[in-house]
Amino acid sequence: MATICVEVAVLDDRRLLDALDSLAAQTRPPDRILIAASTATPESLLDEARRRQTRIPVEIARFDGGVVSARAGSLPLLREETTVFLDSDERAPPEWLAAIVAPVESGAAAFAGGPTRPLRSPVNSIERYYALLEESIYADLVPRSISYIPLQNTAWRTSVLRSVGFDPRISFAEDHDLESRAARTGAHGVFVPAAFVYHDKSDETSLLRWARKRYRYLVAMAMSLMKNGHLRDRLEERRRPVRHPLRYLESAMKPIALLHASIRWRRLRGATDG
Repeated sequence: MATICVEVAVLDDRRLLDALDSLAAQTRPPDRILIAASTATPESLLDEARRRQTRIPVEIARFDGGVVSARAGSLPLLREETTVFLDSDERAPPEWLAAIVAPVESGAAAFAGGPTRPLRSPVNSIERYYALLEESIYADLVPRSISYIPLQNTAWRTSVLRSVGFDPRISFAEDHDLESRAARTGAHGVFVPAAFVYHDKSDETSLLRWARKRYRYLVAMAMSLMKNGHLRDRLEERRRPVRHPLRYLESAMKPIALLHASIRWRRLRGATDG
């Protein structure tokens, strides 16, 4: 069997400890856990992570910036044949790792991804919206294009991941950009419905914080769609609407985010080309 590294990116989030506990309970344990930590992560939390995780070797690396910067910066540290991503706000059932790596290890795919499920029943409007949104992504978008699988539940042939890499210009939608570029090189990706993880959204209590996060994501996704030539296809898509009041607020943000993304992408592309 191939060697496996599970990378957990973290930005000052104590849920990291629960994520690590879920990895220790895997029927197919990884060979190593790499914690890619933002410099904003308290050292006390990382020390506790080291003490709590005794079954699997743990390596911790710190990076300036947020989670996306940590993932990009960690690429030179990946040495196992298969790299798997899990976020600090997720928990993996015991059979998860074996399921998510199976298509990659068998040679059937260069990368694979699974869905997320709510860790608990939603207790507020934002949690309910996220649950419905993620359900919609896996029911409507992922079957059309593997590039819509969120990165935090994917397995990669490490050589493919390192060759494609991350584009630092595309933050908050780095998964769509990475998977789009990987597919364009001929790397085959597959969706594995059985390889689900539980997503803890218990910190989603502020409407303003939610709106800021969604807006940043909408801008980044529009930039990735422009960069990869998928914007027209996305605008022409017909999806079942998420039946929740917050969808109207998100819909109102989309044209502004698209304009913002267009201006920002032209500026960034011009600076790179120059």
